[in-house]
Amino acid sequence: MKELDVVTFGEAMAMFMASHLGPLHEVSQFTRELAGAETNVAIGLARLGLRSGWASKVGDDAFGRFIMERLKNENVDTGHVITDNQYPTGFQLKSVVTSGDPEVQYFRKGSAASHLWIGDFDEHYFKRARHLHMTGIPLALSDSARSFAKHTLAFMKQNGKKISFDPNLRPTLWNTEEEMVREINEAAFQADYVLPGIAEGETLTGFQQPRDIASFYLNQGVEAVIIKLGAGGAYFKSRTEEGCIPGFHVDKVVDTVGAGDGFAVGVISGLLEGLSIGEAVLRGNAIGSRAVQFPGDNDGYPTKIELEDYIKRNLEGVNEHESNPC
Repeated sequence: MKELDVVTFGEAMAMFMASHLGPLHEVSQFTRELAGAETNVAIGLARLGLRSGWASKVGDDAFGRFIMERLKNENVDTGHVITDNQYPTGFQLKSVVTSGDPEVQYFRKGSAASHLWIGDFDEHYFKRARHLHMTGIPLALSDSARSFAKHTLAFMKQNGKKISFDPNLRPTLWNTEEEMVREINEAAFQADYVLPGIAEGETLTGFQQPRDIASFYLNQGVEAVIIKLGAGGAYFKSRTEEGCIPGFHVDKVVDTVGAGDGFAVGVISGLLEGLSIGEAVLRGNAIGSRAVQFPGDNDGYPTKIELEDYIKRNLEGVNEHESNPC
């Protein structure tokens, strides 16, 4: 079995994107795509030439087969994906908007992925990877999925693997905000790299300034914290350095969904290739800015050649005119 650069896990869904503007209940035509924070990251890394794997469960249905075929076409390793003949694959509907965030409705309750449990864990598969990327979503899907996530996190840490963690808060999936904050932070404290958005950081730590949010996690033993600041770029702080990396200028934002996952792709790939944290964050900003210019969640994720060309052409357009939020 081939080694993997990165492994991740979570829920993938079929996504039906509206073909025209309007509220979802008025839309009559949709196009089908793939959705899922972790599959976005796996696809983005694979497009950059890294060996990525995704672990999960899908239903024995058309949606599940669509997901598997799509990931195979993207060169994502699916050797730890279980087909469940009892529970279905989830799906979602997504609107088209001219500005702001689209309307998204989920149909995921009781899905196959939500029935992941510790008994599904394959240590040989995860041990093949040198890096684990995890989001907070599996922690919220169900008690059994949370147990799987915690077991995976502990296993990878015990085996000396590097771990990146994106909180990816989904408040509607949690019973209370207090539970969400407690469980997400418990996982984040075990990671090497924590990648919250600024609003997520405020919710999780109670602090408003990026430096204070980062210090909250560094004091728990995290190696580095990288905070997404939207158009303002990103702030990073490690035990030895800190800085702000401006964002790339975007003339027209088409869809913001998937930008954070694209950012993670840039950061993780950069770190795995030996770039400095600042250089990795610049790459994350580039992919995130490219992602918002496309309608699908991962349509804008580039190949290595496309990424290098995009950075070269747009580096002078970096938003240095933005007020420094750091």
